[in-house]
Formats: sequence, structure tokens, C-alpha cells
Amino acid sequence: MSQMSKQDPLIENHTVDYVPLAERHGKARDLFTLWFSTNIAPLPIVTGAMVVQVFHLNLFWGVMAIILGHMIGGIVIALASAQGPCMGIPQMVQSRGQFGRYGALLIVFFTAIIYIGFFISNIVLAGKSITGIAPSVPVPASILIGALSATAIGVIGYRFIHTLNRIGTWVMGSALLAGFVYIFAHDVPADFFSRGGFNLSGWLATVSLGIIWQISFSPYTSDYSRYLPADIGIARPFLATYLGATLGSILSFTFGVVAVLATPDGTEAMAAVKQATGGLGPILMVLFLLNIISHNALNLYGAVLSIITSIQTFASQWTPSIRVRVVLSTLILAGCCVVALGASPNFISQFIGLVLALLLVLVLVPWASINLIDFYLIKRGQYDISSIFSADGGVYGRFNLHAIVAYFIGTLVQLPFANTSLYVGPYANLVEGADLSWLVGLAVTCPLYYCLATRSQPAARGAVKLGFTD
Repeated sequence: MSQMSKQDPLIENHTVDYVPLAERHGKARDLFTLWFSTNIAPLPIVTGAMVVQVFHLNLFWGVMAIILGHMIGGIVIALASAQGPCMGIPQMVQSRGQFGRYGALLIVFFTAIIYIGFFISNIVLAGKSITGIAPSVPVPASILIGALSATAIGVIGYRFIHTLNRIGTWVMGSALLAGFVYIFAHDVPADFFSRGGFNLSGWLATVSLGIIWQISFSPYTSDYSRYLPADIGIARPFLATYLGATLGSILSFTFGVVAVLATPDGTEAMAAVKQATGGLGPILMVLFLLNIISHNALNLYGAVLSIITSIQTFASQWTPSIRVRVVLSTLILAGCCVVALGASPNFISQFIGLVLALLLVLVLVPWASINLIDFYLIKRGQYDISSIFSADGGVYGRFNLHAIVAYFIGTLVQLPFANTSLYVGPYANLVEGADLSWLVGLAVTCPLYYCLATRSQPAARGAVKLGFTD
């Protein structure tokens, strides 16, 4: 028991450094519970409600589009997650093996902004949820409670996050299924099955939404699989992540569709959940609040790792301690609370809109393309870990122009096709209402990077080769 405690402390003692093989622990099924529980939350439910309220699909076509989108997008998050046991390092640190030591900084910077944006939006959402459950608690105090709770979980780290989500899988999964049963056990409106219909733009927009939703998790998926034993291989982490992420998000998106269809047309999504589930509604609201806090810990954890990765780029010999993670978490907490408490609701919505509309799609799609092509087709899991932490980048250098060129071209080609609330490209309405810029980004970045990278492949001296066979 003492040996286990020493190897697996409650408070995580690693940050962005390599996890030694002797300290690896856990099972592939831990990835299922993490990504399933993470996706049983208000945000995916509200997003699913858009299928009816914004895209005007009916139940059948809406659910079909949801399933297809998440099943396609889930491949990306699962492939990213399966890299963790092989590499034993966080996803953003691994990007040095593709972009070079300094070249990876741009990706890390954008990723940190995305994490912080999500953290702010979730502490505001948690604060409003607490006030909704307990009206006597002021919104500012509620926001602080939600922020402090998420920070505590994020500071404790990897092991505690997995433990909470193992519990959350059973609790949240059972609650959501109970909600489905309650709705269908009572009379539904006459237009429940007929409200909406099929339209190509709405259907494609829903499919795209599912794909983008899954891709958005890819920058930090291997952060939560890097402690798994190296000999676990590729297939088991892939399958566990894929099933957890797709099943959880499909259920939540579909629940949003069912809830709004079970209430009068035009009812706001979360109000529809409370109304459609009757006496079960207040219980669901409390559980959703707890899930928001738990999920937000992932955003803080990712933001801290990204910032530490950026700092360590210029201090290769520095190994951050637990204290560093605590201090950075506290600073991020303070800054985010100031923004959440001091800014107007309109500013918050615009800031989050920027994160979602521009950074998430335009920035992450080219990165994910390069990451997966490099890991699975070019280096085939063989990376020189010592070079990744070397001050000069080792065999990967300070800058990898092949990846940087492919990344910027992959970003630029998306702009004419982008269809967001903040920017609409000249070719955005090829399919009205559907943002297909991500598809253009994938179609250009993948073959471009493969062609550039295979022109000259540096030898990976001392490489880690796990999970592949020649």
C-alpha cells in the first residue's frame, strides 16, 4: 500500500515532464469514463437543441446527423488520445516533435487561449446555475464558488480527475437515461415527431457541429492517457476514448433535441429540460452543476500545462514542481474571475464566440491534421523524447518549416469558406448555414504536410517506439 501511495500520489507530481514507465498506472476503460462523463453536461445539451431550434430538423433527421457527425469527429479525438501511452508526455509538449521546439509555441499559445475561454464561460455558467438552484446566493459569490471548486480539482490533477469522472459516468449516465424515460413515459406534444423536417444545409451543419465538437478536445486528450502503461498499445485507448466521447456526446445532443421537442416551440433549451422532466428537473440541474465544475477542471488543467510548456521552452533544464502548478492555477483563477465578474455579459459572449468561431475551427483543424499525419503515417509512433526536451530541439530543431508552412496554409485556405458569427468568407454560403471550412482545412493540410514532411525525414535517434510494428 505504501508503495502504491508513493507511485500514485493523490496530488499529481508531474507537469509537462515525461512519465517514467515505472510510474504508469490505470486501465484503458478510464478513458471511456472520462470522456463519457465530460460530455453529459448542459453545453452539449444546449448545442443539441440547436438542431431543432436553429437548423429546423425533425427528430429522425436530427438524431441521424448527430450520430454521423460525432462518429466521424470521434476518430480524431480517439487517435489523439491513443498517443498518450506511447509518448508519456502532454499533447502540447509532443507538438515540439512536429513543429520544432519554438515552432510549437504558436500552437501552445492558441490552445491556452481556448482553455481559458472555456474556463471563463463555464465559471459564469456554474455561477448562474448555483444562483438558479439557490436564489439567495448572489451571482458574484456563485461564480467564485464554481471557480474555486474547479481549481481545487485541477490542482490535485490527473488521478482525481479520472476518479471523479468514473463516478460521474454512473451518476450522470443514469440521470440522463432517467430523463429520457420520464419524457417518453408522459404525453409528448402532437408535433413531437413532425416538428421540423429535412433540409440539406441544416443536416450538414449538424454533422459539421458534431465533428467540430469532437475535434475541439483533441489538443488535450493525451494529457489524460499519458499515465497509462506503455504496453497497452493503440487499439484499446483508441476504442475506449472513441466510445466514451461519441456515446456521451450523442446522448447529450439527443437529449437536447428531445427536451425542446417535448415542450412548446421556442422554449429555451435548459428551461425545456426542467419543464420536460418534471420533478426530476431540479435533480438534473444539481447534477449538471457538479458536472460543469468537474469538466471545467480539465480546462484549467490544460491551461496550466500549456503555460508551463511555453515557459519551459526557454528554460529546458527547468522541471516545474507542484508549487508551480498551484501558483499558476491561482493566477489563472484570479484573472478569469476578474474578467467574469467585471465584464458585461455581452463582452463575455463575444469573447467566447471568438474562441469558438475562429480559434477552435481555424486553428485546431490544421494542427490536428499535422499531429495525426506525423504520428501515424510519418514517424509511426517513433519520437526521440530527449530531443523534445532538448534546448536546441535535438533532431526536431527549433523550427520545422514543413509543419509551419502546412499549418499556415491550412489555416488560410479555411478563411474564404468560414461561416461564423464573427466572420463570413466570400464562399461561406456554398451550403447555406453550414460552416464547412474545417473540411477544406483537412483536405489541404493533410496531403500538403505529408508531401512536405516525407521529402526529408530526420533520423529519430533514441526514439521511443511503442504500439507499432514494421
